[in-house]
Amino acid sequence: MGDPVSGMHERQSLPTADVKPATTAAESRATGLERIAQAFAANGKRAALMPYLMAGFPTLAESVRIGAACVGAGADLIELGVPYSDPLADGPVIHAAGSAALAAGASMEGVLEVARELAPSVPVVLMCYVNMVLAGGAQEFAERLAKAGVCGLIVPDLPLGEAPEILAACDARGLALVPLVAPTSTPARMAAIGASARGFLYTVSVVGITGERESLGARFAEVVAGAKASTRAPVAIGFGIATPEQARQAADAGADGVIVGTRLVRAAAEAEDPAGAVGALVAELAAALAP
Repeated sequence: MGDPVSGMHERQSLPTADVKPATTAAESRATGLERIAQAFAANGKRAALMPYLMAGFPTLAESVRIGAACVGAGADLIELGVPYSDPLADGPVIHAAGSAALAAGASMEGVLEVARELAPSVPVVLMCYVNMVLAGGAQEFAERLAKAGVCGLIVPDLPLGEAPEILAACDARGLALVPLVAPTSTPARMAAIGASARGFLYTVSVVGITGERESLGARFAEVVAGAKASTRAPVAIGFGIATPEQARQAADAGADGVIVGTRLVRAAAEAEDPAGAVGALVAELAAALAP
């Protein structure tokens, strides 16, 4: 694997996100787990909408603007990607965005500054690879996330058997360690992963890496049903969902949440106004999930 994003300790100067902060004392005291649960339980949609954005792309400051635009357009949670030199689960669009962010000097502290700006208005779930977690130790990493207001953590290359240390560190700070299941997961494996799920169960809709697909595949509904049978946590579907119609299909299949990444990152890469372009797409996705 490549080297983790470097851990700079100086605070980055970022714009303040123009999004509505938590409005009550109870909301501000809620744990990350509680905020994620609320996002799934009370979003007013057929399924919670979770856009993915790459921190530091096109710039750290623009990441904040894109995240704020997502919230304003109807996002219920944000998946915040950490740029990494060897992203095993990411397709070419997200890989290129991460490479550009690294080339521009993105650091873990910069990523956490993006999270700090967005966290008052939306649950932020960080997506990173296991080397980043273990570089300074699971306890220290979880503490940094908690201090930044992050609600949860997705580690796609973390095997179930090696998760207990990171799970304990997250549990101690009220963070959700979100596991992944795939179409190739056996029912027994899915049940074992689902039993330890915190926040939600990230269900990969297709075999392969992230990216846009023309269709969700013949086994899509079966995969969602298997995931829902394996856990008491909400089931969020990701990988391959790019259009409002596909978001509706996910809700029709019973998914509790819909994760959209590559399409939004591509829009950020192609537009003169990345935040405006991403916000417009998120608004379309939110409308497709209206009850």
